[in-house]
Amino acid sequence: MGALSGWLTRDGAKTYSTDVVQPPLSPPAMVFPIVWGILFALMGISAARVWRAPPSKARTKGLSLFGLQLAFNFFWSILFFNLRAFGFALLWLLVLWALILWMLLTFRKVDRIAAWLQIPYLLWVTFAAYLNLGVWLLN
Repeated sequence: MGALSGWLTRDGAKTYSTDVVQPPLSPPAMVFPIVWGILFALMGISAARVWRAPPSKARTKGLSLFGLQLAFNFFWSILFFNLRAFGFALLWLLVLWALILWMLLTFRKVDRIAAWLQIPYLLWVTFAAYLNLGVWLLN
C-alpha cells in the first residue's frame, strides 16, 4: 500500500521538494521512505499480532480500524502531493491521527505489544501534521 502510494505521488513529491516552501524541521526527502518503511513494518507486525489473537469484538474492531486508517493514510499523500490541497489534507490527517489513536487503544485490548508498536506511527503522523500545517500556512 505504501509503495503504491509512493509511486502514485512520485511526481508530486518531486515538485513539492523544489516548489513548496517548507517549515522549519522539515527533514530531507530521503528520510521519508526510510521512516515509512520502518513504520509499515511495525504496522504489519502489529496487525499480524492482532490477527493471530483469539476472535473477539475488539479484534474485529481493531482490524477494521487498521484497514480504515490505512485507506486514510493512502489518500493523504494524493491530497497533499498531487492535488496540493494542503488545508484539506491537514483535516484529513487529523482524522487519520484520531483513527490511529482509536486503533491503538482497540489493539491494546487485544495485544499490548501490538498497541505499543503503533506508537511510532502515531508520533510520526503528529510530526506530519506539524509539517502539513507549516506548508499550508507558508504556501
